[in-house]
Amino acid sequence: MALPPLSLKGRALRLLGTREYSRPELERKLARHAPEAGELGRVLDELQAKGFIDARRVIESVVHRRSGKLGAGRIRQELSGKGLDADMVRAAVAGLQATELERAYAVWRKKFGNKPSGAAVDGSDRPEAPERARQMRFLASRGFSGDTIRRVVSSADQLLDETPTD
Repeated sequence: MALPPLSLKGRALRLLGTREYSRPELERKLARHAPEAGELGRVLDELQAKGFIDARRVIESVVHRRSGKLGAGRIRQELSGKGLDADMVRAAVAGLQATELERAYAVWRKKFGNKPSGAAVDGSDRPEAPERARQMRFLASRGFSGDTIRRVVSSADQLLDETPTD
């Protein structure tokens, strides 16, 4: 016996049960399932009034999930892509920028924490230019600012000296 298709509200609740969605995201995902033009808006208005859709929770969720791996630039891009209010996004990113350097160090350590493979020709532990460039590209792809990347990579030998060895 086949189950009847989910209602628009049921589809929205099923999506919201997996993670936080912004209203524009839900509109994009559910638009093709709306039988009438105004029904989707009514359903989303009802869910928003009941607290099922909340932009602050979406921002908190993204920041919580992604801040350990990504820089403020990438998180700003992700939040903006969700159609959230620009002022709320700006405030969330401003809070992240205060911890950007520490988070970049943590990401760098996780990826490059052992001695660099491209040691300098003079025998020091300082990585050669190609290795430094690779590390910089990695951090840039994670959305860290240029200044933060330069500070992390330029102090790589100090970071390696602080890293405990097993």
